[in-house]
Amino acid sequence: METPGTASDMIGNGIRSPAVHYIIALMNKSWWLASITCVWSLAAAATVYELPPDGSAIIGVDEHIKATYQDTLLDIAHRYSLGYEEIIRANPGVDMWLPGEGTDIILPGRRILPPGPHEGIVLNLPEHRLYYYPRPRKDQKPEVVTYPVSIGRMDWRSPLGQTHIMTKENHPNWYPPESIRNEHAANGDPLPAVVPPGPKNPLGDFKMRLAIGDGTYEIHGTNNPVAVGLAVTHGCIRMYPEDVANLFRMVSVGTKVRLLNEPVKVTYVDGELLIEAHPPVDDEGQSIEPNLELLSRQLERLLGNKIVAIHWDFAREALQAAKGMPTVVGLEANFDPTAASTSEKQTSEDR
Repeated sequence: METPGTASDMIGNGIRSPAVHYIIALMNKSWWLASITCVWSLAAAATVYELPPDGSAIIGVDEHIKATYQDTLLDIAHRYSLGYEEIIRANPGVDMWLPGEGTDIILPGRRILPPGPHEGIVLNLPEHRLYYYPRPRKDQKPEVVTYPVSIGRMDWRSPLGQTHIMTKENHPNWYPPESIRNEHAANGDPLPAVVPPGPKNPLGDFKMRLAIGDGTYEIHGTNNPVAVGLAVTHGCIRMYPEDVANLFRMVSVGTKVRLLNEPVKVTYVDGELLIEAHPPVDDEGQSIEPNLELLSRQLERLLGNKIVAIHWDFAREALQAAKGMPTVVGLEANFDPTAASTSEKQTSEDR
């Protein structure tokens, strides 16, 4: 019987570094304490986060490093388990191929968790990111592991909704569908009916088939790591080779999978309203303009009866920039109806 490992056991070949505690200042108003466990492999840095015990949806921390002369942004992204678009959007104006010795590079690691239950696998397509919530063992604190992914490109729609892992296979053959074989043939690059395991196989070494649609949707590795974080696959979910190897060992057949289209995530923590915006896509994967009215409805659902002063210019700028990094756009407004009534009464008496 297959027994999946936990995140702590399986990430980075079982090597787990001590937790590192960071203190973050936000808008010079409050100090947040975030605990993050970083686990390193030779090729990339996958990160395991303890879920905040207070139920907060904020995890992680943004970091800064200095580029070396031989670095490209894509090298750095792979090293720190970030996707192509994540690192490009977080570092506007930095040359992708030649950042330059000593250039300051932002590593976007602070995130708002996707809405919904913290169980199984959650894939947020506009974010190009996968979250896995392993079932904690006795006396173990709940954790989440997160990885960058590629999603189906615009003319190959990825499905949405809840499903599960139907099968797992290592060193899979690739059987290109007729539509893909026709596409390659039209481009002068014909494909065989079966592509065996090896460097020419785009599935990489590990494949997990999802029980959705006609069963052709999969989470798998890649023979082209540079493209991770882009909408370039034929409707499937592609991961860095070392990331999919770790995930493959941790999950079992039957693991729940939710595929979301949430370009804007919102949360309210310690009197601060934060949004994390990604380039929105429609149901066909086409890029669309951000919707301020939709954000307003999200905030209404989140805040309920809380009174918050929202800076709508900041919110609009965050939507337009879509950097994928949490931004404070509002603060709790201390409004005391009793005090206000007393003040109005005193003013009336003074008259």
